[in-house]
Amino acid sequence: MSTKNFHIGYAILRLVMAIVLLSHSVLGMFDGGINDFGNLYLNKIGFDPLGVAIAWSVKLSHVLCAILLMFNRYIRLACFASIFVLVMGIIMVHFKEGWFVVGGGRNGMEYNFVLIGILMAIVLLNKANPEQEN
Repeated sequence: MSTKNFHIGYAILRLVMAIVLLSHSVLGMFDGGINDFGNLYLNKIGFDPLGVAIAWSVKLSHVLCAILLMFNRYIRLACFASIFVLVMGIIMVHFKEGWFVVGGGRNGMEYNFVLIGILMAIVLLNKANPEQEN
């Protein structure tokens, strides 16, 4: 693979992931979804009174990670932070719903699995790129 293609492919992965993280986070900031998740889910499973704060921390971490991915800075930190959040989402929410998000089920873990795979690919490509300083 040429260096040019490597850089283009790596940039596409980073930017697509940043868009996904931002779209997942920003929408909830404006439609009350973050507060609802904190109050109606996290607080009810034992995180009260910190449920809303935890929910906001998760979404703000996605925003920060998206910004870092867009600017190609602290890539491993950004990816591993997002992977942690996604794995916790699988454990706490999606695993009990099964594999499929739609079709063969509802609210399953396949989407998180794909995002984790993309983030791991970004980490590996970042490490393989000799021009990266982080």
